[in-house]
Amino acid sequence: MLRPLLIVASFGVLTVLAQQTQNTPSFEVASVKANLSFAGPSAISGTAPGRFTASNTPLRFVILYAYHLLDNQLKGAPDWTSSDSFDIVATYPPGHPPTDEEVRAMVRQLLSERFGLRVHHEQQEQPMYSLILATKAGRPGKQLHRSDVDCEQAAKPPTCRMVATRHSLTGGTRTMAQLAVTLQSMVARPVIDRTGLTGAFDMDLQWDDKEGPSIFTALQEQLGLKLESRQGLFEAVVIDHVEKPTTN
Repeated sequence: MLRPLLIVASFGVLTVLAQQTQNTPSFEVASVKANLSFAGPSAISGTAPGRFTASNTPLRFVILYAYHLLDNQLKGAPDWTSSDSFDIVATYPPGHPPTDEEVRAMVRQLLSERFGLRVHHEQQEQPMYSLILATKAGRPGKQLHRSDVDCEQAAKPPTCRMVATRHSLTGGTRTMAQLAVTLQSMVARPVIDRTGLTGAFDMDLQWDDKEGPSIFTALQEQLGLKLESRQGLFEAVVIDHVEKPTTN
């Protein structure tokens, strides 16, 4: 059974990866160990000073992180990639701190070297959501307000951000496209902005799938928006080969 782990996803055109090349960035040194205790939460951190860490994390989640994927974009993964957990500690090479994409490239290289991961990329028709206005009148909900804050000139730039938990989402001076990207990890499908709303907004969304409104209901009641189920062509990463590593 998969343990919850928040992974923020994005889309782009990708070519065949997981193959070692001379220009591929790689970690200075890396340790990969099977975690047999299953103690503690699963966690991935690419921001720890000087190193990348994955604690008690199924390999599936590491692959999703490395390739910037939503769960339904990964195909052909063996069952053990969801049930077996690993601890990974890898040191960045000396020099400037790596960018987010450089860290993910290093993780892809590690997956190729230690797990023999080989993949290919396909365009597949998959379920998706269109983010649209809930009513024909097109009025935003009571918890969605236009923002005129200039984030580059703001005295408190941290207000220009999106903060999400399992039951809430708060955004300051965020666009509908940014909201759509954040919603993807919560509804486990690609979300495309089709609201037609331009500019930036402040938003506050609260839900509770067990004892209160679902995220779908909350979107309509609080933000005046709706997720409409559709089919669309999206990138899928298909695993051709992966094997359990010799840990160290």
